[in-house]
Amino acid sequence: MDAVTNIWVVSCAVVVVLCAWKMINMVWLRPKQLEKILKNQGFNGNKYRLLFGDMKEFSMMFQQSKSRHINIDDGEEVPSQVVPFHHHSLQKHGRSYITWMGWNPRVTIMDPDLIKEILTKFTNFQKTRSNPLVKLIATGLVTYEGDQWVKNRKLINPAFHVEKLKNMVPAFNLSCSEMVGKWEKLVSSKGSCELDVWPHLQALTSDVISRTAFGSSYKDGIRIFELIREQSVHIMQALQSLYIPGSRFLPTKRNRRMKAIDKEVKYSIRSIIENRLKEMKAGEGNYDDLLGIMLESNIKEVEQHQNKTHGMTINEVIEECKLFYFAGQETTASLLVWTLILLSRHQEWQSRAREEVLNVFGDKDMDVDRLNHLKVVTMILYEVLRLYPPFVQIARVVDKDITLGGFLLPSGVQIGLPIMLIHYDEQLWGSDANKFNPDRFSQGISKATKNQVIYFPFGWGPRICIGQNFALLEAKIALVMILQRFSFELSPSYTHAPNQVLSLQPRYGAHLILHKL
Repeated sequence: MDAVTNIWVVSCAVVVVLCAWKMINMVWLRPKQLEKILKNQGFNGNKYRLLFGDMKEFSMMFQQSKSRHINIDDGEEVPSQVVPFHHHSLQKHGRSYITWMGWNPRVTIMDPDLIKEILTKFTNFQKTRSNPLVKLIATGLVTYEGDQWVKNRKLINPAFHVEKLKNMVPAFNLSCSEMVGKWEKLVSSKGSCELDVWPHLQALTSDVISRTAFGSSYKDGIRIFELIREQSVHIMQALQSLYIPGSRFLPTKRNRRMKAIDKEVKYSIRSIIENRLKEMKAGEGNYDDLLGIMLESNIKEVEQHQNKTHGMTINEVIEECKLFYFAGQETTASLLVWTLILLSRHQEWQSRAREEVLNVFGDKDMDVDRLNHLKVVTMILYEVLRLYPPFVQIARVVDKDITLGGFLLPSGVQIGLPIMLIHYDEQLWGSDANKFNPDRFSQGISKATKNQVIYFPFGWGPRICIGQNFALLEAKIALVMILQRFSFELSPSYTHAPNQVLSLQPRYGAHLILHKL
């Protein structure tokens, strides 16, 4: 018995020592080693601080920004308001700097050639996996790597083909018509009224994504949208603090709520999918919405190869549907609200856009071909996406030692591509980088960027957002209908406070004064 006891004690001691060594290596020895390697190559930044790195300062500056608002005409203030820690780091350490996401070093890159290489060679630079809580808001195509990504991209692509998007225009029209109809009733008696358009635009884009994703089942989707919007707030709070491995399993109030939301969302989407599959088997399926197209593509792939592994599982379909909701709704709502705010401030561009809309459409019905003739509207949307991109940073990680532009990046180093900082950079865009100037896109994106990768509101390269055309089409239709019926200006009660809640949103809403035309 004594011998067995001794062996057990020794084994436990060995396990404890190994775990302690692993922990020490993870939170101190390895970070210090990486810090030395990176600084010897010219990357500057704060010294590594045990466990938390820069997270305390990051969180403090983010919280401080919440109590501020800025002058809408002072574009220089936008990056310091939205990404205060990164803006401060850029000013302090230069264009290639290190930030510490806990014990993980992140190298920020602003060189266009290096950005192009990172976004092109996506197998070498993969999505970060530093906080698994993010999976509760969306996984699917946006997080998959390797063969999984290739398979799902192939199966989902048909849903976003141009011809399929054209079939969704009636759904876009219906949702937009309902929203502007409500606005017309509000202004009908006095000819004008003050309105916070932000919740209306959120409702519009959730309605659109519900109709186009689930067709006749779109009303079931409204509750899903509400839950995902709540989930995004919890995720953003989690990202402001250090994530300790395993802490997501602790029964905290936030963890319990996040898991409950995830469970309800998955259950609701699964019910819609199962009902749709039953309809399709009975020959009653609708193939015109995103879910129908995706399921049809999936079924054909499985039948062609006679192997289920070539298709998506129900769980994978659920995750893609969640992603439709989150990315589809958030991106377009953000784009529309900042477009209306900036056109309210820049009346000359609002007039130019309205003149173009009336010349192209007059009293004719909406169609994609006419939308493609809206040059001024397109220039405006591109410029809004430059100044107020829905998502302000892209992060990648290297899982093996790799050379990038002469730099050696050891395994485990993260890479940050600060979309907003790059979009506002005077070295890349000129002295008017922080000004609203849609004319810069008068000859297209390539001319505006001088064929450099310095503009990527939807990402870039093989992994560019699959829903980019969907978002722009929806935004154009909504903007056309609004410009046809209203002129608008900023209300005196409007407060300019761009706020990052995963996507970029107006903290105090978007109070405009609408005038009926």
